[in-house]
Amino acid sequence: MVVPIYDDNPFAPPLKPVVTWCLIAINLAIFVYEAGASQLALDRMIDTFSLTPAALTGEMSARGWVPAWATLLTYQFFHADILHLLGNMVFLWVFGDDIERALGRFRFLAFFLLSGIGGGLAFVANDPHSEIELIGASGSIAGVVVAYVMLRPCAKITVLIAVIPLRISAYWVVGLFVLTQLWNLGASSKSEVAYWAHFGGMLTGGLLFPLIKPAWIKLFQCMQPVPDTLVQIGPNPAARAARLDNLR
Repeated sequence: MVVPIYDDNPFAPPLKPVVTWCLIAINLAIFVYEAGASQLALDRMIDTFSLTPAALTGEMSARGWVPAWATLLTYQFFHADILHLLGNMVFLWVFGDDIERALGRFRFLAFFLLSGIGGGLAFVANDPHSEIELIGASGSIAGVVVAYVMLRPCAKITVLIAVIPLRISAYWVVGLFVLTQLWNLGASSKSEVAYWAHFGGMLTGGLLFPLIKPAWIKLFQCMQPVPDTLVQIGPNPAARAARLDNLR
């Protein structure tokens, strides 16, 4: 299993990825609340906020007070277990800050939520009669991951393979992630993992990111020009060269 843990970020303070941090904090807080709830309260919570295809298509009533259409948003903030949560949050921690700084805070939040909506709609489209509940930010994260490789395909990412840390280019990390999701689509009916939601998130992110990115960002380039308003390189030539080298 390949787990990303760190990437070289070319964007410098004071532009902090506040939305990314808030999304992680919200997901962690909700999970802590889930973990402390009784089984009955937890079941009601999941029924209320999860996405159920049959409810969205009108074949059954919503299971809670949240309208079925609104669960396309709410399902993104609940997770089945600690591994489900940590897996998503690690990817958001590594990749989300770059996309937030590239898009800006409000556009990044919209991008994140719309990728999750796209993932949810793909899950529903795969089996619109299903009463299986969908929870998790995986669709949203999949959109962020695809946007990252479009933005910084040659960025070096430190990953753990088993327990061995390696530094490899982003296109290998993200490429493996994408291929794994596509490979598992064929077995999605036999798995508890919502691979169709992952696929929908990737597709949405891949289509949406080029449409809403700032004009100065060029996709699929190994070196991005960064405006002075975003990166404070400073007068020192050595520092300038080191900072620009981080964009590779």
